[in-house]
Amino acid sequence: MAEPSATAAGDGVDWAALQQQATEAMRLAYAPYSRFPVGVAGLVDDGRVVVGCNVENAAYGVGLCAECGMVSQLHLTGGGRLVAVACVNGEGEALMPCGRCRQLLWENGGPECLLMTPAGVQSMREVLPQAFGAESLRH
Repeated sequence: MAEPSATAAGDGVDWAALQQQATEAMRLAYAPYSRFPVGVAGLVDDGRVVVGCNVENAAYGVGLCAECGMVSQLHLTGGGRLVAVACVNGEGEALMPCGRCRQLLWENGGPECLLMTPAGVQSMREVLPQAFGAESLRH
């Protein structure tokens, strides 16, 4: 994994702290079926950090991704836009969000939102090219 850092990325984000908060959230995940805990932390444009963890269900399709919990906390605590997001696996390593979750990040952070990926920090524009968003509904 490429180790992200504020100085390497040049974006002013404390990636180590964000990754640590995602790791703490991951430790609270409920993943008895897959045994694949996931945690996520997002920096909001007002400086808050919101977190989430995956919550599985015996009816597999009803499970919630960590990003769902984070986005819910984003809106529950005042809204805003995601600026930077770190998603981690059970080892605390960078994890690429699934397609559904990338769409959630696009909706709540937009194309300039930064994502810590296994290959380093990338913008959502890079992670989800040609994304479907609110502007797509106007056409």
